Amino acid sequence: MKGKLLLRTYDVKLVGGAMKVEIVGAGAVGLLLGSFLLSKGLEVTFVVRNEQQLREINEKGIAVQSIEGDMKYFKNAKASLTLGNERSLVIVSTKYEHLTSIWPMLLEHRDIGEFLFVQNGLAHYEEGINQPLSNVSFGSAQFGAQKLNAVTVAHRGIGVLKLAAGNGACMLSRELLALGDETMPMEWQEDAFSMLFEKALLNCFVNPLTAVLQVPNGQLITNGHAYTLLEQLYEELMTAFPTYRERFPFEMVRSLCERTATNTSSMLADRLAGRRTEVETIVGEVIRIAKRGGYEVPVLTTLYYLVKALDSIGD
Repeated sequence: MKGKLLLRTYDVKLVGGAMKVEIVGAGAVGLLLGSFLLSKGLEVTFVVRNEQQLREINEKGIAVQSIEGDMKYFKNAKASLTLGNERSLVIVSTKYEHLTSIWPMLLEHRDIGEFLFVQNGLAHYEEGINQPLSNVSFGSAQFGAQKLNAVTVAHRGIGVLKLAAGNGACMLSRELLALGDETMPMEWQEDAFSMLFEKALLNCFVNPLTAVLQVPNGQLITNGHAYTLLEQLYEELMTAFPTYRERFPFEMVRSLCERTATNTSSMLADRLAGRRTEVETIVGEVIRIAKRGGYEVPVLTTLYYLVKALDSIGD
């Protein structure tokens, strides 16, 4: 793996916090990434909107529950309401819908920051590369994370963090590869859009079905009716995107559901918490790409409108 090959080159440089990291958004993904980077000796500051979370992080630090269930505490975590004035790697881990409100802050930092966007879906890709930022990279997080409270996150599943450049050399993002280990392996990808599309496609198999049925991932294969829907969804998406059939055999989708059987998908987690889901930037974008290629995807489209309807209840 590329991260392992680069370990000797970067290890000495990174240990001791030589790279400053600012994480915009202390949700599940932000907190888990932050705890991992803190464990590697980097200086990490969380940029948050909520003043209560700000106080709690600065007073208590953050905590992570490992996959085995034991707790690790990082008292040296810091929080701020805005980005600092030193050169840093800025990891943007907010949901896509919050990007609009933080662009002014990111643009103010553009001359000293390098930006790594770790959102679900595809909508943020063009938005990110079209901003006047000189170094923009993208991440595809395939690990499982669940936020337990304002300062605590649970690591729910080991998965690769894939990284790719959008604009510029993105040297700080590349240096992260040195930190990858068995708990959070990292890989560098050559094409950011393809990387994000593959993740969105995989999400389409699980997220909308679990959000509508309100079941954990494993029930997509243990419930016969859900399994039939999953098979139909797979066939129509592989018909629309045939080049991915060999890369994503159905057994791989089934194995994904088995490995994450007890996990709550991000879309279902949003539903249960009463938050608007990311169905537009994930499912909506895949549907639009399929239509541009001349394909209709009726099962996915039905699930898309069902999730949209659930999102609008109470509006």
